[in-house]
Amino acid sequence: MPLINVRKRKHELRARFKRYRAECPPELKKSLDKRLFERFISLEEYIDADSLFAYISQPIECDTSAIIADALSRGKRVAVPKCHASSNEMDFYFIKSYDDLSTGKYGILEPVPEKCEKAVDFSRGLCLVPGLSFDLQGYRLGFGKGYYDRFLSDFGGVTVGICYSKCTVGELPRGAFDRAVDIVMTEKFSNRTGG
Repeated sequence: MPLINVRKRKHELRARFKRYRAECPPELKKSLDKRLFERFISLEEYIDADSLFAYISQPIECDTSAIIADALSRGKRVAVPKCHASSNEMDFYFIKSYDDLSTGKYGILEPVPEKCEKAVDFSRGLCLVPGLSFDLQGYRLGFGKGYYDRFLSDFGGVTVGICYSKCTVGELPRGAFDRAVDIVMTEKFSNRTGG
Protein backbone atom coordinates (compact mmCIF):
# COMPACT_ATOMS: atom_id res chain seq x y z
CA MET A 1 0.00 0.00 0.00
CA PRO A 2 1.54 3.36 -0.97
CA LEU A 3 2.50 5.63 1.93
CA ILE A 4 0.03 8.34 0.89
CA ASN A 5 -2.82 5.81 1.22
CA VAL A 6 -1.63 4.82 4.71
CA ARG A 7 -1.67 8.47 5.77
CA LYS A 8 -5.09 9.04 4.25
CA ARG A 9 -6.54 5.91 5.88
CA LYS A 10 -5.05 6.87 9.28
CA HIS A 11 -6.58 10.34 8.93
CA GLU A 12 -10.02 8.83 8.20
CA LEU A 13 -9.75 6.43 11.14
CA ARG A 14 -8.62 9.20 13.51
CA ALA A 15 -11.71 11.22 12.59
CA ARG A 16 -13.96 8.18 13.14
CA PHE A 17 -12.57 7.28 16.56
CA LYS A 18 -12.38 10.87 17.75
CA ARG A 19 -16.05 11.25 16.81
CA TYR A 20 -17.02 8.07 18.68
CA ARG A 21 -15.19 9.22 21.79
CA ALA A 22 -16.52 12.78 21.63
CA GLU A 23 -20.09 11.51 21.26
CA CYS A 24 -19.85 8.85 23.99
CA PRO A 25 -22.37 9.73 26.74
CA PRO A 26 -20.60 10.69 30.01
CA GLU A 27 -22.24 7.90 32.04
CA LEU A 28 -21.23 5.28 29.47
CA LYS A 29 -17.65 6.60 29.39
CA LYS A 30 -17.52 6.48 33.19
CA SER A 31 -18.71 2.86 33.14
CA LEU A 32 -16.20 1.88 30.43
CA ASP A 33 -13.35 3.56 32.34
CA LYS A 34 -14.33 1.79 35.57
CA ARG A 35 -14.35 -1.63 33.89
CA LEU A 36 -11.06 -0.90 32.14
CA PHE A 37 -9.50 0.19 35.45
CA GLU A 38 -10.65 -3.01 37.20
CA ARG A 39 -9.23 -5.19 34.42
CA PHE A 40 -5.95 -3.27 34.33
CA ILE A 41 -5.21 -3.41 38.06
CA SER A 42 -5.77 -7.19 38.06
CA LEU A 43 -3.17 -7.65 35.28
CA GLU A 44 -0.26 -9.74 36.56
CA GLU A 45 2.30 -7.48 34.85
CA TYR A 46 0.84 -4.47 36.64
CA ILE A 47 0.76 -6.17 40.04
CA ASP A 48 4.41 -7.21 39.64
CA ALA A 49 5.69 -3.90 38.23
CA ASP A 50 7.75 -1.58 40.42
CA SER A 51 7.43 1.30 37.94
CA LEU A 52 4.54 2.50 35.82
CA PHE A 53 5.10 4.77 32.84
CA ALA A 54 1.65 6.32 32.45
CA TYR A 55 0.07 9.25 30.66
CA ILE A 56 -2.24 11.97 31.93
CA SER A 57 -5.47 11.37 30.05
CA GLN A 58 -7.47 13.95 28.13
CA PRO A 59 -11.29 13.94 28.11
CA ILE A 60 -11.60 11.76 24.97
CA GLU A 61 -8.96 9.26 26.16
CA CYS A 62 -9.40 6.29 28.46
CA ASP A 63 -9.18 7.78 31.95
CA THR A 64 -5.86 7.07 33.67
CA SER A 65 -6.40 9.04 36.90
CA ALA A 66 -7.65 6.03 38.90
CA ILE A 67 -4.79 3.86 37.58
CA ILE A 68 -2.21 6.48 38.58
CA ALA A 69 -3.81 6.89 42.03
CA ASP A 70 -3.85 3.11 42.52
CA ALA A 71 -0.20 2.76 41.49
CA LEU A 72 0.88 5.53 43.88
CA SER A 73 -1.16 3.99 46.72
CA ARG A 74 0.64 0.66 46.15
CA GLY A 75 4.03 2.35 46.40
CA LYS A 76 4.87 2.00 42.72
CA ARG A 77 7.02 4.63 41.05
CA VAL A 78 4.90 6.52 38.53
CA ALA A 79 6.44 8.43 35.65
CA VAL A 80 4.53 10.62 33.20
CA PRO A 81 5.72 12.34 30.00
CA LYS A 82 6.80 15.86 29.23
CA CYS A 83 6.65 16.63 25.50
CA HIS A 84 9.24 18.67 23.60
CA ALA A 85 7.73 20.57 20.66
CA SER A 86 11.06 21.10 18.90
CA SER A 87 11.79 17.38 18.51
CA ASN A 88 8.43 15.61 18.92
CA GLU A 89 10.12 13.59 21.65
CA MET A 90 9.27 13.25 25.32
CA ASP A 91 10.99 12.63 28.63
CA PHE A 92 9.37 10.84 31.54
CA TYR A 93 9.53 12.16 35.12
CA PHE A 94 8.56 10.38 38.33
CA ILE A 95 5.75 12.09 40.21
CA LYS A 96 4.50 11.68 43.76
CA SER A 97 1.11 13.33 43.17
CA TYR A 98 -0.79 15.57 40.77
CA ASP A 99 0.82 18.50 42.65
CA ASP A 100 3.96 17.74 40.62
CA LEU A 101 2.16 18.67 37.37
CA SER A 102 1.40 21.87 35.47
CA THR A 103 -0.27 22.60 32.13
CA GLY A 104 2.13 22.02 29.25
CA LYS A 105 2.08 21.30 25.53
CA TYR A 106 -1.37 20.81 23.98
CA GLY A 107 -2.95 21.89 27.29
CA ILE A 108 -1.99 18.55 28.86
CA LEU A 109 -0.80 18.26 32.46
CA GLU A 110 2.92 17.53 32.47
CA PRO A 111 5.53 17.02 35.19
CA VAL A 112 7.42 20.05 36.47
CA PRO A 113 11.08 19.01 35.98
CA GLU A 114 12.26 21.02 39.01
CA LYS A 115 9.94 18.99 41.27
CA CYS A 116 10.55 15.55 39.77
CA GLU A 117 13.22 12.98 39.07
CA LYS A 118 13.84 12.30 35.39
CA ALA A 119 13.51 8.64 34.37
CA VAL A 120 16.62 7.35 32.64
CA ASP A 121 16.25 3.56 32.83
CA PHE A 122 13.67 2.17 30.41
CA SER A 123 14.79 -1.44 30.57
CA ARG A 124 11.97 -2.50 32.90
CA GLY A 125 8.60 -1.42 34.18
CA LEU A 126 5.18 -1.27 32.62
CA CYS A 127 4.22 1.39 30.09
CA LEU A 128 0.59 2.39 29.66
CA VAL A 129 0.24 3.45 26.02
CA PRO A 130 -2.53 5.75 24.77
CA GLY A 131 -4.23 5.33 21.42
CA LEU A 132 -7.37 6.31 19.57
CA SER A 133 -7.51 2.73 18.30
CA PHE A 134 -5.56 -0.52 18.57
CA ASP A 135 -5.62 -3.57 16.38
CA LEU A 136 -5.37 -7.16 17.56
CA GLN A 137 -1.66 -7.31 16.69
CA GLY A 138 -0.96 -4.44 19.11
CA TYR A 139 -0.48 -1.64 16.60
CA ARG A 140 -1.97 1.69 17.53
CA LEU A 141 -3.47 4.72 15.95
CA GLY A 142 -2.30 7.72 17.94
CA PHE A 143 -2.91 11.41 17.45
CA GLY A 144 -0.33 11.60 14.67
CA LYS A 145 2.69 13.26 16.27
CA GLY A 146 4.76 10.08 16.76
CA TYR A 147 5.79 10.76 20.37
CA TYR A 148 5.03 7.24 21.60
CA ASP A 149 6.44 5.43 18.57
CA ARG A 150 9.78 7.18 19.20
CA PHE A 151 9.67 6.42 22.93
CA LEU A 152 8.63 2.79 22.55
CA SER A 153 11.54 2.06 20.20
CA ASP A 154 13.84 2.31 23.28
CA PHE A 155 11.50 0.99 25.99
CA GLY A 156 12.54 -2.43 27.30
CA GLY A 157 9.65 -3.23 29.64
CA VAL A 158 6.11 -4.44 29.03
CA THR A 159 3.74 -2.21 27.07
CA VAL A 160 -0.05 -2.16 27.48
CA GLY A 161 -2.32 -0.27 25.13
CA ILE A 162 -5.66 0.63 26.69
CA CYS A 163 -8.64 1.30 24.52
CA TYR A 164 -12.41 0.96 24.42
CA SER A 165 -13.52 -2.23 22.67
CA LYS A 166 -15.51 -0.23 20.10
CA CYS A 167 -12.25 1.46 19.10
CA THR A 168 -10.42 -1.77 18.30
CA VAL A 169 -10.13 -3.17 14.78
CA GLY A 170 -8.77 -6.33 13.19
CA GLU A 171 -5.87 -4.54 11.52
CA LEU A 172 -4.73 -0.93 11.33
CA PRO A 173 -2.64 0.58 8.53
CA ARG A 174 0.93 0.92 9.72
CA GLY A 175 4.18 2.50 8.72
CA ALA A 176 7.80 1.44 9.17
CA PHE A 177 8.18 3.31 12.47
CA ASP A 178 4.98 2.08 14.14
CA ARG A 179 5.55 -0.07 17.24
CA ALA A 180 3.21 -2.75 18.56
CA VAL A 181 2.35 -3.04 22.27
CA ASP A 182 2.67 -6.33 24.15
CA ILE A 183 -0.91 -6.32 25.45
CA VAL A 184 -4.06 -4.65 24.14
CA MET A 185 -6.61 -4.18 26.94
CA THR A 186 -10.20 -3.04 26.69
CA GLU A 187 -13.10 -3.05 29.12
CA LYS A 188 -14.11 -6.43 27.63
CA PHE A 189 -10.93 -8.32 26.73
CA SER A 190 -7.15 -8.50 26.81
CA ASN A 191 -5.06 -9.65 23.88
CA ARG A 192 -1.39 -10.60 24.31
CA THR A 193 0.32 -9.77 21.05
CA GLY A 194 3.95 -10.61 21.69
CA GLY A 195 4.78 -6.95 20.90
